[in-house]
Amino acid sequence: MLGIPLATLSVLWAGAFLGAVAAGGAGFAFALAASAIWLHALDPIQTTALIVACGSILHLTLVWPIRRSIDGVRLAPFLVGALVGVPLGVLVLTAVNPAPLKLALGLCMAAYALYALLAPRLPVIVAGGRWANAGIGFVGGILGGLGGYSGVVPTIWTQLRGWPKEVARGVYQPFILFAHVVTLAAVGVVGIDGRSWLLIVLALPPLAIGAVLGLQIYGRLNEKAFKQMLSLMILLSGLALVF
Repeated sequence: MLGIPLATLSVLWAGAFLGAVAAGGAGFAFALAASAIWLHALDPIQTTALIVACGSILHLTLVWPIRRSIDGVRLAPFLVGALVGVPLGVLVLTAVNPAPLKLALGLCMAAYALYALLAPRLPVIVAGGRWANAGIGFVGGILGGLGGYSGVVPTIWTQLRGWPKEVARGVYQPFILFAHVVTLAAVGVVGIDGRSWLLIVLALPPLAIGAVLGLQIYGRLNEKAFKQMLSLMILLSGLALVF
């Protein structure tokens, strides 16, 4: 199709669909689910560009249904941190081999997720206030620039803050959208060429189908089931980075 090999198209569509299901259901993990598949056929720079472009489109549509859950005052420190962190992540992506960092991230995610799934109750962190939230946004921004993984740390942080699912998703989902847009601006010049734009357009149908399915899953989850699903998604995403 349009000069794209069928094998590449299959990988593109599978990553877009599974990533969109994850993002629609959990509000994050699009980058991790999609990149685990896309990296089998695309180079890291192109994968990052594809993730942030498709992720921006996807999260723009997913933020609208939860718009009433977004608290600008609560969200602002995360965004400020991301604005500083994303350029640093892009610098790391273009200057060094990111594989060891992704391995370390995957191991930390898997360890945390296993703890979250097995522990009877997670600790609740109330200290730090807006400065701590900004620090989490900074780390999330670095991971976003590194590979579009901006939602990992903020999602874990909202669990440790003990926020209900509407409050949590009202923070990390618009944060992911913001980080994707900033990353897209930073890597667009070097990461998006004509072939990348073609891949983005071809990914739109499975993105739409996966997002609708994911939102249907989200609407059926209570607080406990939602937190368990988040922990499971973090575990699977961490294992995807490791293996």
